[in-house]
Amino acid sequence: MYLPTYHEEKDLDVLHALIQTHPLGTWVSMTDGGLDANHIPFILDKSRGELGVLRAHVARANPIWKMLSSDVPSIITFQGAQSYITPNWYPSKQIAGKVVPTWNYTVVHAHGIATVVEDRDWILQMVSDLTDRNEASKTLGHVGAAPWKVSDAPEEFIQRLLGAIVGIEIPITSIKGRWKLSQDEAMEDRIGTVKGLHEVGTTDAIALSDLVNSRINLEA
Repeated sequence: MYLPTYHEEKDLDVLHALIQTHPLGTWVSMTDGGLDANHIPFILDKSRGELGVLRAHVARANPIWKMLSSDVPSIITFQGAQSYITPNWYPSKQIAGKVVPTWNYTVVHAHGIATVVEDRDWILQMVSDLTDRNEASKTLGHVGAAPWKVSDAPEEFIQRLLGAIVGIEIPITSIKGRWKLSQDEAMEDRIGTVKGLHEVGTTDAIALSDLVNSRINLEA
């Protein structure tokens, strides 16, 4: 990933937080047939290793788990908030007009060698952890809503489905984050971007507005 120093995010807690907030990763691995990409939700275990461990599962019918190399690392990308940035938000447009559009975003790239796990107890724990974390975020604010748990389904049904999936574990060996938040723009244009994104009002736009503003405050 091209990573200018002024866009680099090095805080591991910040990188981990993006993975946990946006757990659907794009997992790219090298196989004998070339690059293979899969889009699957991951759960991050921060307690293991220096950088954490990613856990997930794929369908047993998905050939990727049989195609992994034991010594070739994979890359998993996690996309956070992103939005188009129009020059119409820049005060400098009115002065010289020498402005162009750009795109702001936050993204994490995690690297590691994937291993296959077929132990049912491990797989059950992984899907339970993944479910519990995501159910908690979905029920916030809903009075009386109880999070769904794997144990809510019949045991025979769960055991049958566990046989149809394979566990994937990826200890993270390196992790990088790019927070492209208008850092290379003039301060007045960055402030205009904050206002413009806030007026757009989408979830991503509001999140980016807050992130751009937080960087401005750090530099103030």
